[in-house]
Amino acid sequence: MSILRFIGAAALLGLAACGSGTQTIPVPTLAGVEVTQSGLAKQLFGNKGRPAALPSAPYGFYSKGCLAGGQQLAETGPTWQAMRLSRNRNWAHPEMIDVVQRISRTAAAHPASNGIYVGDMSQPAGGPMLTGHASHQIGLDADIWLMPATLGLSREQRENISAVSMRRANGAYTNSRWGDFQRQIVKAAAQDPRTERIFIFPGAKVAMCDAETGNRDYLRKIRPWYGHHYHFHVRIKCPAGAQGCVAQDPVPAGDGCADARQWVSNILNPPPPKPRDPNAPPPKPKRELTMADLPQACQAVLAR
Repeated sequence: MSILRFIGAAALLGLAACGSGTQTIPVPTLAGVEVTQSGLAKQLFGNKGRPAALPSAPYGFYSKGCLAGGQQLAETGPTWQAMRLSRNRNWAHPEMIDVVQRISRTAAAHPASNGIYVGDMSQPAGGPMLTGHASHQIGLDADIWLMPATLGLSREQRENISAVSMRRANGAYTNSRWGDFQRQIVKAAAQDPRTERIFIFPGAKVAMCDAETGNRDYLRKIRPWYGHHYHFHVRIKCPAGAQGCVAQDPVPAGDGCADARQWVSNILNPPPPKPRDPNAPPPKPKRELTMADLPQACQAVLAR
């Protein structure tokens, strides 16, 4: 059986098995990984090393979908370098690649840097990853390191160099490494009309709110989130005409600065935990995504 026919058959087997509990389906292995019902989606997409030969299109939601016709961000460009190349996650929809390259040109124009280091984007065919992100599945997410870039890193250096945190030890505010360079690249990303949201640690959002003296409209796209003090996460909107793409709810009105300050306050002075209802059932562990959870188009993405 050809690998293409096998992948399609494996996906169909996964669909047929839905609703049968946690039973392991005894099917052949793909790239040495046993295909089981519990981890079917991440195993199939995580081991697909090339993009689907289809027109570029995102299918599904950012955390539950796949990517047809993924394009690869060049490992090295005039104003960027892709990092952690062994992960093979420098793939995206062409709109996302264009946004990243635009941010990199803003970074290169700043005296503090030659460009940007680009972290995880998506896998060649998107989909759930074997490790790490819950999102980054449809080619419309990218992580940009916050530290200034010195281009010319070797492949080995890109695997081993550590990103630098911009967060103070108290976990709330920015530290002395945060400055104009970081503000400018985050602002450039937020001002791109294609950008849906930017996720960054609350202290950075507060710092940007405090520093802005002009038009504040872009600030509403910058959303405080856990972690994200080594990099910021850029998410773009569903591209025009992408009918299979599920849009995220619009960001709330306003600049979001009061909300970010509340996050900081809660970090410094954590509110008491809410009492748990003793009669409430225990929370269920997060279930692995199966092919049945993804849009039907993702079967064709795997098979091409």
